[in-house]
Amino acid sequence: MGDSRDGFAAARRLIDLAEAVRADPELPRAALVELLAGHGERPADLTREAFPEASAAELRTAARRMGAVLGERDEDRAAEAVNALFAEYGTRPRLTRHDGHPWHLHVDRGEEAGWGDWFLASGALALAQLLTEYGRIAWGACAAAGCGRFFLATGPGSARRYCSAGCATRERVAAHRRRRREGEGEG
Repeated sequence: MGDSRDGFAAARRLIDLAEAVRADPELPRAALVELLAGHGERPADLTREAFPEASAAELRTAARRMGAVLGERDEDRAAEAVNALFAEYGTRPRLTRHDGHPWHLHVDRGEEAGWGDWFLASGALALAQLLTEYGRIAWGACAAAGCGRFFLATGPGSARRYCSAGCATRERVAAHRRRRREGEGEG
């Protein structure tokens, strides 16, 4: 599947796009192009003709919708959300090999699918693969106050709640301080 540190390429692309749009809901087309190119999309597919502003807007909307799925903490509701994406945006699975990539699975509607439809179908597939491989939600939105950053949690151990050790530490320290203040107030 790829690098166990970061999950696999489709999941990393999903997280990076959804996070970029979460951080900047009006992320410029040029920034989307750069992000997509960084994840291996062909330059020919990222020209102004192939990826106009309308397609960028569609992709931003899809990334926001995917953000709701990425923030889901309940496995059953996450699975239902992924299945709903498959029902609305997916099609019969097919194996494909293109642009020097090895054989891989596609569930989008092919060339007639827009950028948003492609993102939602391929994102649903990535999340379904993670859920079935790890037997748990292997992604999330950081639970730290004021953060909310999306992350993959494909490493060993139990499910993560925070995007980084820094956020986890800040939350532990804040909880410790709250308990101390509450303990002092009782005395």
